Amino acid sequence: MLDRLSSSQEDLESEELREDAETAGCTRIGDCHDRQIVTVTGTLRTVTLRPRAGVPALEAELFDGSAALDVVWLGRRSIVGIEPGRKLIASGRISMSRGRRVLFNPKYELRPLGRE
Repeated sequence: MLDRLSSSQEDLESEELREDAETAGCTRIGDCHDRQIVTVTGTLRTVTLRPRAGVPALEAELFDGSAALDVVWLGRRSIVGIEPGRKLIASGRISMSRGRRVLFNPKYELRPLGRE
């Protein structure tokens, strides 16, 4: 109890996200390796439109309390429901780009708003 009182809000949210990933049966982002097929869950921190090689690409940063990864949908300018603060589950093959974990065109499932 004393630990919870002395922890910052960010630490408490990170712990909650780690527990959520564990109960959902997902791999923690911090444990993901290059070329591994994974299912991860977390909260979208940022969502941006950033062209890649002249093709539109919607990029989002997914955070699960252990680490972050970039989720990229190539050829998309927007996706309904993909917005900062939204929780989702994403599946696909991890790749590394400039030292960051990236998931290209994943299968995804938006988490219900009532659970947030």
